Amino acid sequence: MTLRYELPSPFEVETGTVLLLEPAWVKAGELRAQLLDESYPKPFVIDDGKSRFLYFNVRLMQSEMSLKAPNDLALRYTQKMMAFLLFHPRPKRIVLIGLGGGSLIKFCHHRLPGAHMTAIELDPDVIAWRETFMLPPDGPRLRILQGDGAEYLEQAEKGIDALLVDAFDKTGFAPSLANREFFENAYAKLAGNGVLVINLAGEKESYAGLIGEAMHVFDDQVIVISVPDDGNHVLYAFKERYFEPRWRWLHNYAKELRANYALDFPAFVQKMERSTKLGLARREAIRRR
Repeated sequence: MTLRYELPSPFEVETGTVLLLEPAWVKAGELRAQLLDESYPKPFVIDDGKSRFLYFNVRLMQSEMSLKAPNDLALRYTQKMMAFLLFHPRPKRIVLIGLGGGSLIKFCHHRLPGAHMTAIELDPDVIAWRETFMLPPDGPRLRILQGDGAEYLEQAEKGIDALLVDAFDKTGFAPSLANREFFENAYAKLAGNGVLVINLAGEKESYAGLIGEAMHVFDDQVIVISVPDDGNHVLYAFKERYFEPRWRWLHNYAKELRANYALDFPAFVQKMERSTKLGLARREAIRRR
């Protein structure tokens, strides 16, 4: 049984209760000091009575869950990652690298009953928060595995419809994924019309060059959009040969998806079309060489 320790938040802005993976006998003063100077080594949760947030440190929030709507996507970047449904509306097999608070897994499990999901998380202390973030148990449609996402992908069977990457540590984007070998493996394991979706956040240096590698491996079939609300970018890479978005059709289809999933797909497709016409992916790739 995982231990939980609670103490009032020592942070000025992030108010509420801090939840930690610690035994009851630890000294609260020492924990407070470690949280404030960012030397605390484990992920922790802040519960403000309305939402729960997962942090590695308070400068980089990993996940947010509304207590009233735990299966919804609270953060804008997670909503935009689901824009892959515009191009692959009925995925059968979804792989997620990086669990966090499990927002994407819960949304897909709840909203895509025909899909089988596998999530790979490197840090067992992140997985330990599974019940706190109300993730469903493993079953026929869901597996959560502890391990390295790049290593998992090497061994995975081909035919992944959507590969969602949201993998971070305290320093930023997971280093084992920021290289050409990872993109080549992703390309090989995706289905013929599969989509790779990556959340880019944190220090720009931690994923510098990554967009260019994606452009190289996926033959320039890459769209990058910004997420101003969260300070992130989302990258979509498409395996489908001769990928040509039918923008007029997609604008109409986005309205249907909005009705089905309660996400702002019309805004997503508008942003994706604008990004494509402006060549944002190539510009970002050149800027971050």
